[in-house]
Amino acid sequence: MKNITPQNYLKYYYDIPSEGKTSAGKPLRKLKNIICPYRGIKIIPTENIKGFEKKLAQCKTALDGVELLSCYQENMLPVEKAMYAIFKDFVQINPEDNLQNCLLMIKMNCLTRLKLEEMEVLDEVDRLTKRLSPNSALKIRAKTTKCRQIILSSSTHDTFKRKIFLNSLKEIIPKENEREIFKNIRNKALFLPTSESSRNAFVVKYSKRSQIEIIRRIFIASTGSIEHVTPASEGGLNTIGNFLLTSASGNRYRENMPLTEYIKRHPQIPEYMQLYIQDIIREIHNGNLKGNETYPYKIKKKLFEESKGRIMISLSSYKYSEEEASKEEQRY
Repeated sequence: MKNITPQNYLKYYYDIPSEGKTSAGKPLRKLKNIICPYRGIKIIPTENIKGFEKKLAQCKTALDGVELLSCYQENMLPVEKAMYAIFKDFVQINPEDNLQNCLLMIKMNCLTRLKLEEMEVLDEVDRLTKRLSPNSALKIRAKTTKCRQIILSSSTHDTFKRKIFLNSLKEIIPKENEREIFKNIRNKALFLPTSESSRNAFVVKYSKRSQIEIIRRIFIASTGSIEHVTPASEGGLNTIGNFLLTSASGNRYRENMPLTEYIKRHPQIPEYMQLYIQDIIREIHNGNLKGNETYPYKIKKKLFEESKGRIMISLSSYKYSEEEASKEEQRY
């Protein structure tokens, strides 16, 4: 088993940038009882990981795993909650078995459904190519056709690698007047199913993993992660004014997707953002974010800009005006 620590767990499982790049977000990472601004669940504090790992090491059976995860049902995201429900049913009949065998039992059915999910996204990508010149459209169609061939080549093997397809789109250099269309195509391709967004993708991927890795993955999805509002790849700064505390899965699934596109996928994000900021305000009022009293104003402006006006946060419950917050911040 890999040596997973509270310091490397996100990077190992989610390939999220190391904490060094988000060190300015440490004050946010220490907060508790915070709503995920992307998914609306309560984030599991990072400090809980150590205790969870100790208990996880003692999990020998499927029943042990389900009992450990039962403490975090309210924190689970939709895919993880669906998997937990499947595992609960499994242990009713096979309590002494392990959760990997549960996934292996349903893998083939889920693989077929996953292939259909992938085909639907590729169909959407192809529809967008109709707005391109014939030569440009053909280049993209060649790549989606290759993906379809891989998907259909065998009913017993995993589907094509999403990351490879996304990277292949970057190889195509669009004409000046086609850049916006190409951007829309890449954004659409980001909706290819992953274990964060699709139960079927989760089953296919984790049927090859041990029980301990499966349990850890479900838990980790809801733990705290520092997210760039404006992605670093788009010039986003590594400052607290560009950071949100989100669930690890919410962070991972967005990747470099524009916030406007992510809102289309999860229309409740503006509502969740308001709940998030209310939790942040509560923590500031309780003295738990000292030296960062201007954060609500900074993040409000950043979210409005990045969402193109779709996220309008109210700070009516905040006791500091922007000027007062600045003065309070300077005390530390």
